[in-house]
Amino acid sequence: MKTIKAAVAQAGAPLFDTGAALEKAATLMTEAAENGAQLVVFPEAFIGGYPKGHHFGAPVGSRSPEGRDWFRRYFEAAITIPGVETDRLAALAGELKLDLVIGVIERDGGTLYCSALTFSAHGMLIGHRRKLMPTAAERVVWGMGDGSTLDCVDASSGRISAIICWENFMPNLRISQYAQGVELFCAPTVDDRESWTSLMRTIALEGRCFVLSANQFLRRSDTPDDFHPVQGDDPDTVLINGGSVIVSPLGEILGGPVFGEETLLFADLDARDIARGKMDFDVAGHYARPDIFTLDVNRTQQKPVK
Repeated sequence: MKTIKAAVAQAGAPLFDTGAALEKAATLMTEAAENGAQLVVFPEAFIGGYPKGHHFGAPVGSRSPEGRDWFRRYFEAAITIPGVETDRLAALAGELKLDLVIGVIERDGGTLYCSALTFSAHGMLIGHRRKLMPTAAERVVWGMGDGSTLDCVDASSGRISAIICWENFMPNLRISQYAQGVELFCAPTVDDRESWTSLMRTIALEGRCFVLSANQFLRRSDTPDDFHPVQGDDPDTVLINGGSVIVSPLGEILGGPVFGEETLLFADLDARDIARGKMDFDVAGHYARPDIFTLDVNRTQQKPVK
């Protein structure tokens, strides 16, 4: 990793309209590149959307026909990997000479996954992660990933991890990334609480890495007319309020957090700050105690039929 300029895109993702989401991603990627960014990170579920406040007609013990049809719409808006959408994103990354991390809703067979994809500035898909543990009602519409996608990947801007939303609360998952030498810890999310920033600073300090967290900013007016979230139908109602942030390996905030608007955050990241931080703390190296604590990670792809 060298000194780079990084960008975090805080923007809402069009729901149930994959084409519009791709166009919005292209516009923001172009703006980031024009401002000198070599890496841009997008929020969780940017392609495919995060239907915050929708219950899909699934209270405990019951499912409704209307809810099943909403799931059908969500299913149809999801993407396959690889596919035409990933080809478009790879081509954009290559044209703009930009490493890209972006959250997507992935369709595989009859199941949807919340995934994060990493594309290199050379125009290749180099990372494909599936969220290990959907949170709360997300489990109604998303399946669980497995350890086979827990790779850090090498890109032009540095060594990248993509850890999605509340996965970041999982200590064992975090240390699996620190042990792989992550330099750019990317955290696509939709958690818009102020406390999220505290977690991002903790991860930066714990891993002695740069943390780039991208969140959506989404209003009710950005969703389809027949989408009725529990937050209400006032067009000005904010469904996801942002809070994107960039943090240094010593926990210093380099950009954000920003709430209440769409924006691109930029920061210059000096790779030498990682070594400066690891002088006194390397959680997967000189500060570890493998004689006392060890972690076993099952990296086998899990299939129901073998």
